[in-house]
Amino acid sequence: MNSRENLQKTLNHQQPDRLVVDFGGTAVTGIHCLAVKNLRNYFGLKELPVRVVEPFQMLGEVDDELAEAIGTDVVGAYGKNNMFGIANNECDWKSYTTNWGQQVLVPVDFNTTQDMDGSTLIYPGGDTSLPPNARLPKAGYFFDAIIRQQPIVEDKLDPEDNLEEFEPISEETLDYWERTVHLQAASGRGIIASLGGTALGDIALVPGMQLKNPKGIRDVADWYMSTLARPDYVHAVFEKQTELAIANFAKIYQRIGNQIDAVFICGTDFGTQDSTFCSPDQFNELYLPYYRKINDWMHQHTAWKSFKHSCGAVENFMPLFIEAGFDIINPVQINAKGMDPRHLKQAYGKDLVFWGGGVDTQKMLSFGTPAEVKRQVLDNCEIFARDGGFVFNTVHNIQANVPVENLAAMLEAIREFNG
Repeated sequence: MNSRENLQKTLNHQQPDRLVVDFGGTAVTGIHCLAVKNLRNYFGLKELPVRVVEPFQMLGEVDDELAEAIGTDVVGAYGKNNMFGIANNECDWKSYTTNWGQQVLVPVDFNTTQDMDGSTLIYPGGDTSLPPNARLPKAGYFFDAIIRQQPIVEDKLDPEDNLEEFEPISEETLDYWERTVHLQAASGRGIIASLGGTALGDIALVPGMQLKNPKGIRDVADWYMSTLARPDYVHAVFEKQTELAIANFAKIYQRIGNQIDAVFICGTDFGTQDSTFCSPDQFNELYLPYYRKINDWMHQHTAWKSFKHSCGAVENFMPLFIEAGFDIINPVQINAKGMDPRHLKQAYGKDLVFWGGGVDTQKMLSFGTPAEVKRQVLDNCEIFARDGGFVFNTVHNIQANVPVENLAAMLEAIREFNG
């Protein structure tokens, strides 16, 4: 079986020929560009500047050469524009030196300036005449959003202001998806697509970094408070988002059919290290109806599987994710409270595919020894991979400071598990 066939078996809770692996398929299963460089050096690949495929987190491209070396089975279909509103696909590229001294390739409209403290500032659509939308600290490795929320006048709040970035899909964008998916289908790998439009409160997207002048509720803290203080407003935003998303998905499906295997639906986090951001009752009231509508449409009209990202201690939300119609949960934060791999697999493994959870990135991958990393990977693969339903990935993206020896130990453990 090729990679895609093994992924499809995995997603249908059947035992694949071998463990399916994803490195780089989504913005939450990727590899920082510095770690990509270190891996290329480790495998003796030609020294090339790494393309930054997701600049908010500075994730690097896992090209075909590296994908073959590390054994990834999944390729990601990303939208044409990145989170800064800059074309990141089907664009020209230029050389760029990061603040940690790495030569990378970035889109030609990736225009930055330096703040007084040495931080790097970036701009909506690369337009430096506008106020900056994100900052990369001098000693940092990825950007933080700059909140540009205008003062809130309560009686003038309009849900349409939080819907500016959600609109009917254009023929040009449909053409882009058709070209992109057709090219990726030839790889023989499984495809997960980030089609967009279904953010539903994802705080990475709430600030509207791609917008020149975002209106509405754009401060992350204000948004969280609004889920309790302004539920009617949030419902109005979610209802229109869902309506637009389903209409757009229907048009995309007419173009690409079932050439893709999974769709990244939403990255809204519901967990902290020890608990959840909201109660199950609030999830049922505010989020579940809209997730259900999107997932029901997908399951009724396509063979696509729906991918839900939520960090944190969300064990008690697993039944709710299932009820909402999600097929896949990521990143499976095994170091958070209650997220024991054996319990998760036993309790929810018949209904949910665990995409991630192969190794803890907060402590083990960054600070453990290679032997400790290898042991944890083998243990988690043994637990999660039984009877299918497990795509190997780390707990969220591989960060810049991970020792390459630990990454090598992780990959060696995967090869050993696969025999």
